[in-house]
Amino acid sequence: MKISLFMTFFFALLISAFFMSTGCSKRDKITTLQQLNGKEFALPTGTVADKLVLSKLPNARFKYFNSVMDAALAVKSGKADAVAYDEPILKNIAAKNSGLKVLPEMITSDNYGIAVQLQNRQLKTDIDLVLNELRRNGIYDKMIHRWFPESGNPGQMPEIPLSGNNGVLRLGTATITEPFSFVDGSMLPVGFDIELAQYVAQKLGKKLEIVNMEFGAMIPALISGKVDMIAACITITEERAKQVLFSDPYYKGGIAALVSE
Repeated sequence: MKISLFMTFFFALLISAFFMSTGCSKRDKITTLQQLNGKEFALPTGTVADKLVLSKLPNARFKYFNSVMDAALAVKSGKADAVAYDEPILKNIAAKNSGLKVLPEMITSDNYGIAVQLQNRQLKTDIDLVLNELRRNGIYDKMIHRWFPESGNPGQMPEIPLSGNNGVLRLGTATITEPFSFVDGSMLPVGFDIELAQYVAQKLGKKLEIVNMEFGAMIPALISGKVDMIAACITITEERAKQVLFSDPYYKGGIAALVSE
């Protein structure tokens, strides 16, 4: 009798331990955005993505992490069902981390652009002309393949000769928005936005000076004249357009969902 009771207790402990160890990581397989209504999102602290998610998935729940990479790792380890963040940044994470994928249906659809001061229409025109030229001569497509690979790390920054005969063009950016703006192994700022800014500087015959700052400080720095333009995966919005002048959109993205495969 004592042995029987002991064995019963022993197996009960094993079953309990099994469910405790697997219950937290057991998540449904997600293949569509609507499956995430009522599910748990991992988000980096300080983002407004939670409000955007709730506008489409009103029953969603949230956990907050220090960075988007921490949020992605939470999904990979089964601590959350999805990450909601800028689509190109999530694609960059998925390309470098097996077992993660970005759902094709977007939570929001947005355009990204370079911003200049409201009164600086000439610089906006110059940026738009550069964008059109890069699209016509095929360089834009090469930039997309370089910075947004389907798998692996982004490519290397090309060498773009800058004369500097006409002075300096100051770019404000936040090097935390890979693959748009980030720091490479040599601790130099690189990315899609940096390369695009170099082509603008080349057209103007200027040297490019990169001013790295917090993302939230970029628009105030531009308005106060500390920099000439800003770029770092900046979404074009009506509210921001009251303060700054945007270039034509150079990338169509938005808020997407990253889930486990």
